[in-house]
Amino acid sequence: MGFRNVSDVILREAQRIISILQNYGHTSNVQENPDLKRALAELIEQAISIIAPGQANVIITLERPKQTQYGDYACNIAMQLAKGLKRNPRDVAKDLIGGLPASRHLEKAEIAGPGFINFFLTDAAKQQVVNAILHAGEQFGKQQTATSEKIVVEFVSANPTGPLHVGHGRQAALGDAISTLLQTQGHDVSREFYYNDAGNQIANLGISVQVRIKQARSEKIELPEDGYRGDYIIEIAQRYVEQKIGDVEDLKTITAFAVQELRKEQDRDLQAFGVKFDTYYLESSLYTDGKVDKTVAALRAAGKTYDQDGALWLLTTAYGDDKDRVMRKSDGTYTYFVPDVAYHVTKWDRGFHNAINVQGADHHSTTTRVRAGLQALGIGIPQGYPDYVLHQMVTVMRGGEEVKISKRAGSYVTVRDLIDEVGRDAVRYFFLMRKADSQLIFDIDLARSQSEDN
Repeated sequence: MGFRNVSDVILREAQRIISILQNYGHTSNVQENPDLKRALAELIEQAISIIAPGQANVIITLERPKQTQYGDYACNIAMQLAKGLKRNPRDVAKDLIGGLPASRHLEKAEIAGPGFINFFLTDAAKQQVVNAILHAGEQFGKQQTATSEKIVVEFVSANPTGPLHVGHGRQAALGDAISTLLQTQGHDVSREFYYNDAGNQIANLGISVQVRIKQARSEKIELPEDGYRGDYIIEIAQRYVEQKIGDVEDLKTITAFAVQELRKEQDRDLQAFGVKFDTYYLESSLYTDGKVDKTVAALRAAGKTYDQDGALWLLTTAYGDDKDRVMRKSDGTYTYFVPDVAYHVTKWDRGFHNAINVQGADHHSTTTRVRAGLQALGIGIPQGYPDYVLHQMVTVMRGGEEVKISKRAGSYVTVRDLIDEVGRDAVRYFFLMRKADSQLIFDIDLARSQSEDN
């Protein structure tokens, strides 16, 4: 890759980041890296003052061409001026180019089509961002803002039922990058991991480990159909026996041990991935602390629920859902989104009035139900709370074929598999090089190669 192309990439990535920051109402103010777009606009303004002094208030719009052969910026200013001047746009464009002052930022300008002007920046101008990065070091792009906000970014939030899979890895890379980006702009950011350590999946985990313990004792027993089948379950069963934790019939103790072991493993995976969390929140605590029951009672008191067919329903249709949703089933257990509502109330109560959740696209329906529950409580939580970043799935390829299973996990590819194959930094980069809402193909061979294609 030529150096000019490298500088193009750096410039575009810097502008992309600045665009993201502008969406949050903040832009970087790095004095060593002048705003090339603003500098170019000023050159055009000076040319206008020469050829059309009466048109000084015209709006100058500079856009990035989709193809680099059309320059670094394109502008339709000549066509805007042509109507008022009653002249041919290409002639106006020619005069504008002739009126441009000499500048160390501008290499050349060309007329295209009916009167567009394509501007080509000098290599030195583009490479100023490199000098700015080298000069500022770790402080590059950072700023303190007068409107610093307290923000919680929740990501990964995996069930403690197995090693982290590649989808969790994409979440980890996205969540950590978003958190760092917000921190560089002066915000008070907390990274949070929500452990789903309650419900049927946890019960199945305990049963799966218990079955493996019994099988190790030569008992003839099969895993249930929805049991966990990876080798890691056998390893947990072995440790349970070796450490003499408890009796084989003590399912509660077995389950607690399995959750603890898998939390440790997930922590090791995250450490290998270079991701640290500020807080860990347990779903089980929402039940033991009475927060789920309190939330349900508050929704009842607000008149937003009704009983039907032995179940308790929430009026989610009043908040944009296509139908009302069951909160508490006829057997007395809560559906999965109810503790999520209670959990987000705790975020609000902890002072996080800005919350971002990074989750898989399969959680799309959850967004409507959680927001509906929060709105129905009537406690002042805004309509769009929390914000969601939903990512698409990751497909892992090797040798032109999809890799679907891990040696340890059995049914899926783990984050640790990728880290061991290509290294942490390469994995993080590949997870971030596509938009979150785009399908991501992780080509192991490409990630490991040292070529212009990588």
